[in-house]
Amino acid sequence: MNKEKNQSWQENAYHAHPSAAPPNHDPATSGISRRGFLGFAAASIFLTGASKDALQVESRNGIPYRTLGQTGEKVSVVGLGGYHLGKQADPQESIRIIRAGLDEGINFLDNCWDYNGGESELRMGNALRDGYRQKAFLMSKIDGRTKAAAASQISESLRRLQTDRIDLLQFHEVIRDNDPERIFAAGGAMEAVLEAQKAGKIRYIGFTGHKSPDIHLKMLETAAKHNFTFDSVQMPLNVMDAHFNSFEKRVLPVLLKRDIGVLGMKPMGDHFILDSKTATAVECLHYAMNLPTSVVITGCDSIPILQQALQAARSFKPLDSSEVAFLLAKTAKAAEAGQFELYKTSHNFDGTYANPQWLG
Repeated sequence: MNKEKNQSWQENAYHAHPSAAPPNHDPATSGISRRGFLGFAAASIFLTGASKDALQVESRNGIPYRTLGQTGEKVSVVGLGGYHLGKQADPQESIRIIRAGLDEGINFLDNCWDYNGGESELRMGNALRDGYRQKAFLMSKIDGRTKAAAASQISESLRRLQTDRIDLLQFHEVIRDNDPERIFAAGGAMEAVLEAQKAGKIRYIGFTGHKSPDIHLKMLETAAKHNFTFDSVQMPLNVMDAHFNSFEKRVLPVLLKRDIGVLGMKPMGDHFILDSKTATAVECLHYAMNLPTSVVITGCDSIPILQQALQAARSFKPLDSSEVAFLLAKTAKAAEAGQFELYKTSHNFDGTYANPQWLG
């Protein structure tokens, strides 16, 4: 997106149509007052009040495509998460899922050096044979915080993925207060990543994290002090994040202002938001797509789950303020203590906490 489009996210409110309100819901009888319901609408319209043109740049096979920040790259609004692909019992089924997604119009593939002991990258590399690499915008991540660890992990990822180029490489699990300093320090991981970029092994650079908006903001400011701007940032964006220690409220506006690509992850909080019985899978996906995300990454460990994601993308229409408020009202009580966002409140999702040797 260019800077003019960034401004449109802040300035163009998408006006509600009464006929578009979700059926059979009444703010007065749904556990929240009308004043509270309208408050949710007002709080959300800053980010979700976007024109249809801003949300959807183009479509391919019915899948909306958006621009990845200032890179100019066009990416599918839904991306295939690499972790769940490696958990599928049958490696050949993982390959079928990846290729079906690419054939159906998805181009964004997510992965990481540490997912399932490297199995996720190995399967994706096999899936990208026979011309499929040309259909994909390939992203992977590394855990190394030192130059040596990062360089080793980049080389291993390239080998597993059977490619000479990763389109987007991201620093994974920026979840500690000292991660930004370690990455940008002399002899730190950024040196290896910049060298790999100069050598043509990677194209764009980003970072991910799921723990705290404060750490994301520190990473952005540390980069600015080193005169560096990330191409992308990945973070949880979902109906519960909006209520608790929110990346949507605190980090997303900064990314839009700086024209940095927004990668939304955990639209269903792994499976925990669905476990709360407060929102359906499609509602979760549509909420995340309705934010100014470049792509919403979701785990697909079967063809039916892939088809659900494809259908959600193809059926997506920008939500009006009452629809957003309805989703936020339904999830407010369950979200208030973070009990369904365990990636923020526990170490359950912190691979580098259990394996600190990956950091180098």
